[in-house]
Amino acid sequence: MRNISKWHVLVGGFLAYLFDAMEIILLTIALPVIRQDLGLSIGQAGMLASATLLGIGFSSITTGWYSDNYGRRKALLLSLVSFGALTMAVASTSNWYLLLVLRFLSGLGLGGVWGIVSAYIAETWPAHQRARATGFVLSSFPVGAAIAAMAGKAFLPDWQILFLAAGISTLIPVLYLWLWVPESPEWKAQKATARADSPANASVREIFAPGLLRVTLLGTAAASCSVIGFWGASTWLPTYLVHERGLAIGMMAHFMTILNIGAFIGINAFGLIADRIGKRNATLLSLLGSSVMLALYALTTDNQVLFWLGPVYAFFYAFASLFASYFSALYPVRVRTIGAGFCFNFGRGLAAFAPLLLSGIATQHSLGLGLLVCAGFFAIGMLIMFFMPHAEVPQDNPATPLKPADATSS
Repeated sequence: MRNISKWHVLVGGFLAYLFDAMEIILLTIALPVIRQDLGLSIGQAGMLASATLLGIGFSSITTGWYSDNYGRRKALLLSLVSFGALTMAVASTSNWYLLLVLRFLSGLGLGGVWGIVSAYIAETWPAHQRARATGFVLSSFPVGAAIAAMAGKAFLPDWQILFLAAGISTLIPVLYLWLWVPESPEWKAQKATARADSPANASVREIFAPGLLRVTLLGTAAASCSVIGFWGASTWLPTYLVHERGLAIGMMAHFMTILNIGAFIGINAFGLIADRIGKRNATLLSLLGSSVMLALYALTTDNQVLFWLGPVYAFFYAFASLFASYFSALYPVRVRTIGAGFCFNFGRGLAAFAPLLLSGIATQHSLGLGLLVCAGFFAIGMLIMFFMPHAEVPQDNPATPLKPADATSS
């Protein structure tokens, strides 16, 4: 791929995932206000977050299938347009049931972005730079989260205007992708050279073929535990800071902003680390740090210490970007978005129950205890990763369906 196109993919992917992150985190920032405005119980508020994550889980099948069969570019544009429009629709209602439906449908678009940009980078950047390129693109998540926190400070308590402005702003990545980001040449070459005896379209069944089954099952289990820990903590962290640590909404926004600065630094740092010590080893280190630091965060009672512990904890939760480059290296081009997206987004779908789990723990005990449970999920994900293969040896053989994942270009 020409260098100019490679850099356009990098910038386009960064913008796409930034706005994806902003739309996801926006709900967690606005949740304390929405809960008060609509008179929701903590369980009902948790279900709004769960609906989003459930939609994200289903996106691994819907958007991943579309991307692998009809192109990365079309799938990414469709994802952005759909969740932008549905986010604007959230601003038009105060009905809890309709909000649930809209957030679920938004999730179908929101979840697709991660897998598509991961495949895009794997197919446009050289092997020795992929982890850091993927890390840079996905480090836009904390940037988007920080923007969501600042937007919340500016617009709240008017959460409907907040969602309307966020939905309209999605036009920024859509226009950039439309004008400057080409289709993946590796995807086009794979479609052009597909074997005559291969099915015309890739299917989800192929990632459960004998050569890929172990990778799919272990990858899904490791990602599921990690993502449950992350979303369980992230969904309720603003509420925890406001209700259990006594912070005002404005101060909570400051806490979340500095936390996301730590995440941005960490994701980019771990991209460099992964290119040196390997994606699997870097992911193990990320999950270990996330588990230890979240436990310390939950046990800290001094708000000043808590302020500085936030970015240290966030520095380690780089595993989402590490999973992106790692899983993309384990699957052939034909099923790359389906495979990587299934492993990660299935976990995000399961994470739909994490907010409900924490709301139950909070009702009986406290959100602080719920954060400790999330730290435990990080630790379980780390243990599962020990049984996963390395993905560091690049292969030049073209991908074919139902083959083992030995085309592990990193």
